[in-house]
Amino acid sequence: MRREHRSEIRALKVLGLVALGAAGLAACATPSPRLPIAKGVPKSTPDREYHGPPPPGYGQGLRGTEKPYQIKGIWYYPKADPNYDVVGTGSWYGEQFHNRRTANGEVFDMDLPSAAHKTLPLPSIVEVTNLENGRKMRLRVNDRGPFVGDRLIDLSKAAADELGYRGKGLAKVRVRYIGPAPKKAADQPRRYAAIPATPPPAAPYRPPVAPPPREPEIVNVSAPPSGAYRVQAGSFANRDNAERAAERLSGAGRVTVEPMERAGGTLYRVLVSAGDDEGLAWGVRDRVASLGFGDATVLRP
Repeated sequence: MRREHRSEIRALKVLGLVALGAAGLAACATPSPRLPIAKGVPKSTPDREYHGPPPPGYGQGLRGTEKPYQIKGIWYYPKADPNYDVVGTGSWYGEQFHNRRTANGEVFDMDLPSAAHKTLPLPSIVEVTNLENGRKMRLRVNDRGPFVGDRLIDLSKAAADELGYRGKGLAKVRVRYIGPAPKKAADQPRRYAAIPATPPPAAPYRPPVAPPPREPEIVNVSAPPSGAYRVQAGSFANRDNAERAAERLSGAGRVTVEPMERAGGTLYRVLVSAGDDEGLAWGVRDRVASLGFGDATVLRP
C-alpha cells in the first residue's frame, strides 16, 4: 500500500515538472512587444554638445529661427532652456552690421543694447554679467552668433560699453536665460537724450554735401609704428585687387595698402590699424573676418 502511494506522489511530481517546463518554453516563444523608437536629435554626452546633422524629418513644424542650421560645417539646434546658466567669452559687434537685418528680421542698432547667441530662442531675454568687473544687465537676443572659436555671446556696441569691455574687445561673462522677449523690438524700453525745456532756434537749412569717395592709402613702410597692432587682411600680387579689398574694409578702421618687395615681385599687403591694445586688436581682426577676410591675422608691434 505504501509503495503504491509513493508511486503516485512521484508521478505527480514528474507531471508538475513537465508542466513548468512547457510553460517556460511557451514564454520564451512569445514575441516581446516592439516599442516605438522616438525620432529626435541624438543625445549629447555631458562633456560634448552634439553638432552633427539632424535626422530625417527633424524640424518639421518649427518656425524659421527654431530650425537647426549649419555654419562652417557645424550644426546648431536652437531651443529654450529655462536652466541655461553658462560662463564663457563675450565679444561685441557694431558698425559693420549697423542697420542690417538680424536673424529674426529686426534691424540691428549698435547704439541699443542687444545680443547674438547661437542657440537660445529668438527673441529672448538674457542676463549677462561681466565677471571681470561685476557689471550686469538684461538684454534682448535677436541675432545668431558668434561663430568664432568658443565664444559664447556677441553684444552690441552699446551693451559692451555698459558692461565695460568694448575697449578690451573680449571679457569673461556669465549668461543666464530669463525667458521669451516681446515679439516686437519696439516693445522694449529705449533710451533717449534729454530734451531742453526751450528748444534752440532752428538753424538755416543747408543741403548736405556728399563726402569725397574714400581712397585707400598707398604707403611705403619700412617698419610698423612702435607699439601699434595691425591686422593684415591679405596680400595681393595685383595692386588693383589690393585696392578693391581696402575699399571693402573701409568701415573696419584706417586701411593702408603697403607694397612689399619680394624676390618674385611686389606684394601689396592690406592692413587695418588696430591701436595699442591687444584685446581691441583681436576685435578689429574679427570685424575684418566678418567682412569676408577669414584668414586675417593680428600683427604684433
